[in-house]
Amino acid sequence: MSRIKIAIVDDHQLFREGMISLLERIENIEVVGNASSVDRLFELLAKTDVEIVLIDISMPGGDGLQAIEKARDEFPKVKFIVLTMHAEGQYVVKAVRNGAYGYLIKNADEAELHEAIKQVSLGNKYFNKEISHLMIGNMAVEGESHKKLSEREMEVLQLVSDGKTTKEIAEELFVSTRTVETHRVNMMKKLNVQNTAELIKKAAHLQLI
Repeated sequence: MSRIKIAIVDDHQLFREGMISLLERIENIEVVGNASSVDRLFELLAKTDVEIVLIDISMPGGDGLQAIEKARDEFPKVKFIVLTMHAEGQYVVKAVRNGAYGYLIKNADEAELHEAIKQVSLGNKYFNKEISHLMIGNMAVEGESHKKLSEREMEVLQLVSDGKTTKEIAEELFVSTRTVETHRVNMMKKLNVQNTAELIKKAAHLQLI
């Protein structure tokens, strides 16, 4: 029986070393590499035949969730399991949308880690009950959030998605540029995004535009 080839991506060296030691005790797993940053991850993916990557979220060179989305296009055969201290629903949902196959909190025990790797190696997704509840709860909140957008905010959102500048939107709606910026900020807060690009992406996902 061939062993499952694993890589570990985390910016804490002691954690990586501990994970390597733990995984190498499992008979059907082989650790083929480890990396401390997103840049190092892609170097690793290019030169090894890794099957599953255990990856943290907050790291130098970009966060792990963005790396998963990028790797999905460049290395489609590689499957990712997020292994992090972040136990918030928005991270779980983003991980799934970006292509993660599993999500574990770092306090997971060895049996759960092994089960996650086993399921993902078979092409299945792995989320325990706690993570599933976080994901469902956050998606329910997101599903309601767009209902809080005002009619004017919806107008601004559509114009933003059309590529209009703040000045152009202000002129079209006969309002000040400050008013347009206020609407933009309010929409980002309501949809829980950080910038205009994420706003448009989230709005498209919610079929608002």
